[in-house]
Amino acid sequence: QVQLVESGGGLVQPGGSLRLSCAASGRAFSNYAMAWFRQAPGKEREFVAGIRPIGGSTAYADPVKGRFTITISRDNAENTVYLYLQMNSLKPEDTAVYYCAARSGPLIKTGEYEYDYWGQGTQVTVSS
Repeated sequence: QVQLVESGGGLVQPGGSLRLSCAASGRAFSNYAMAWFRQAPGKEREFVAGIRPIGGSTAYADPVKGRFTITISRDNAENTVYLYLQMNSLKPEDTAVYYCAARSGPLIKTGEYEYDYWGQGTQVTVSS
């Protein structure tokens, strides 16, 4: 059974930090490119950051460059991949539901339809 389970969202003041986590299991996710997307109210879901399965190359959307960092780790014994998003210097416009996603293949894609598996999302609210 494929599972992507996000955690770590919450309410934070502008300028604060949060770290999102995603545990992915049920597939050989070590061979999948993985990414974070977000969807704000009334807006389409958008790419935030992605990471390649081999080598760890990353890509970021312009609004989050220099503030967000995507990383990945693997627990081979548990056949689980852990995806993280460290978010610093948060702004009110970062408020959204954040989703982790995985696609079969090594390349990072920015289109949501390129991804095969999705988590349920975790809410991030940046407000004073």
